[in-house]
Amino acid sequence: MAKGRKTWAEKLETGVPHVDRLERDFAGLPAGSAMLISSPREVQAFLKAAVPLGTTLEILELRNQLAAQHGALGTCPLSTSIFLRIVAENAWDQLEAGAAPSDVAPFWRVIDPKSTLAQKLRAGPLWIELQRRAEVG
Repeated sequence: MAKGRKTWAEKLETGVPHVDRLERDFAGLPAGSAMLISSPREVQAFLKAAVPLGTTLEILELRNQLAAQHGALGTCPLSTSIFLRIVAENAWDQLEAGAAPSDVAPFWRVIDPKSTLAQKLRAGPLWIELQRRAEVG
């Protein structure tokens, strides 16, 4: 019997953060550098703890702060984007089930409404923009 697709909640539970040593230059980091590969759960926890109501944070700054927590020079941009999408879609599932925005990971504070990532999300760029405006008054 074929197994169906994983839910966003199941995807949230995949992987553990780890630091890899780069064999070649990648994403602006030189060969030999320590690069963090985070996890969806770590990104979710970071959003809840480090990006307060009424603020926004660039994804690059999120990556830099996560890397610093692990003693790495940087964080993988590709995996971080994937993990942000998992966190955002899981949060959207929770919102659709009746959760309040204050009860979910505030992905809208990090994902720019003009970004390609915002366009891929079920929440969409307009909702992200409206949520940001609602938080700043």
